[in-house]
Amino acid sequence: MPEHILVAVAWPYANGPRHIGHVAGFGVPSDIFARFHRMRGNHVLMVSGTDEHGTPITLAADKEGVTARDIADRYSQVIGDDLCNLGLSYDTFTRTTTQNHYHVTQDLFKTLYDKGYILRQETLGAFSATTGRTLPDRYVEGTCPICGYKDARGDQCDNCGHQLDPIDLIDPRSKVDGTTPIFKETEHFLLDLPAFGAQLRTWIESQDHWRPNVRSFSLNFIKELKPRSITRDLDWGVPIPLLEYADRDDKKIYVWFDAVIGYLSASIEWAHNRGTPEAWRDWWQNPDARHFYFMGKDNIVFHTVIWPGMLLGYGAGGTYGQGGTSRETPLQLPYNVVSSEFLTMEGKKFSSSRGIVIYVNDVLSRYDADALRYFLSIAGPENQDTDFTWAEFVRRNNDELVATWGNLVNRTLTNVFKNFGSVPQPGALSESDRALIDQVEGGFASIGELLEAARFKAAISEAMRLASLVNIYLSEQEPWKMIKVDRERAATIWYTVLRCVDSLKIFFTPFLPFSSQRLHEYLGYEGYIAGPLEFKAYTEANGRSHRVLTGDYSAWVGRWELGNLPVGQTLREPKPLFKKLDEKVVEEELARLEA
Repeated sequence: MPEHILVAVAWPYANGPRHIGHVAGFGVPSDIFARFHRMRGNHVLMVSGTDEHGTPITLAADKEGVTARDIADRYSQVIGDDLCNLGLSYDTFTRTTTQNHYHVTQDLFKTLYDKGYILRQETLGAFSATTGRTLPDRYVEGTCPICGYKDARGDQCDNCGHQLDPIDLIDPRSKVDGTTPIFKETEHFLLDLPAFGAQLRTWIESQDHWRPNVRSFSLNFIKELKPRSITRDLDWGVPIPLLEYADRDDKKIYVWFDAVIGYLSASIEWAHNRGTPEAWRDWWQNPDARHFYFMGKDNIVFHTVIWPGMLLGYGAGGTYGQGGTSRETPLQLPYNVVSSEFLTMEGKKFSSSRGIVIYVNDVLSRYDADALRYFLSIAGPENQDTDFTWAEFVRRNNDELVATWGNLVNRTLTNVFKNFGSVPQPGALSESDRALIDQVEGGFASIGELLEAARFKAAISEAMRLASLVNIYLSEQEPWKMIKVDRERAATIWYTVLRCVDSLKIFFTPFLPFSSQRLHEYLGYEGYIAGPLEFKAYTEANGRSHRVLTGDYSAWVGRWELGNLPVGQTLREPKPLFKKLDEKVVEEELARLEA
């Protein structure tokens, strides 16, 4: 029975182009997972978009002397293009500045407020001494009053894990310009997280399938829950849906609150855009649906504590709690939170502001998307911080992707196309032929189990191991020599290898969609196992239009199951799947970083 799988992907800030550290966390892993489940025949809904509110946007706008919307419009376009070129197969990649998102966010705010889960409180807010603008918690740094860590943030200390407020920090400073913030009284609205503490603890403790660091970090976080401000003194953001704020433009719902609601609003937008406005409920109000959230480790608690708390408080209330299988159906909580660790670069933490950065569009301008996807899959920060170096990128590309998988495909298809032109008729399979086929085809179960558990590094490593076995078999059998003395036996060897390549193609498709599609065509197949993505423009009731990254995935023919490569199927003339990189690339790229 097909499952409903929600793939909820962290929303990248639209204050600049994204670097490869970003897509290592939220991008490539989520796409691998979504493609795998589509191939399994499950109903996948992969949603996200650009996160366009909050101080990072206004800071970028102030720096350039333009409006916040100008910045959001520009980088929504840039980021969308990058993610499309990287092959991230969203059902809907939208924006948080849509009318739809405003409506959904305000509905959750108003429902939580009416239920008493949003509190009014006079608080000390942090403001920039330079611009007078509010400083969000994460833009205030200082010494932790609990453990003495000197680079604690205003929302929590990454060293000891305690929740903080900016006013708690010793010697606080603005992350923007280093000045000491000004603290002054201001009315804010706070989410009453402690009201959900007991429910959250019970729920988190029952999530035995979570990655250990996600579970332990979340349990530590809820030990000292306190109300958390969800508004800021800004003129850029979702308006507060209360009558006394109808004509005020000095306070907005803050970005961390509205961004997590984007998973729901994007799902609702997807349903509306395709003409089935209630279809989102099949994921959100279906107790059998499973929700998987993908992000970097710095966003864990937003998805394991704060967003679940908001969902618990919303329950079956508001506009979107109505409907489903019964009149009132609560929205589903996360099933799994797949967080990645950090990717560093040449031993340093990625930082756009400090020039320690490799942008996605820059990499894709010189290298194939699958080469980058391969590196991030096999050597990415899945379970621990990982360092990206150009030397390792070149080595992985040349010694593994090209030498193992690319070489197997190239010498197989080149020889078979030249000598047979189609899938050859085999003779009787030998014991070694059958043993190889059985080992490779066992990957449907073993690799599938690893992908289901979001163990991407282990899954692609197993696929490469199986490809190596086929290479060993070829070297032992030497069909290019055998064809001179026994054409039938050579045909049998090549048939055996082609069957294995056909299966390996499926295993690699979630990781390497572009090259897998080309291989699919070289093997003589029609249709898409990993087809093109597309942008569609939609105009809302207010007349404003926006672009959505999407695709028609229901028409794709790839399935996570044993193929049926027919004898006699005509092959297409092959070309190498991957490019070997010159060692000079390392020097050239390091020189670019220093320029």
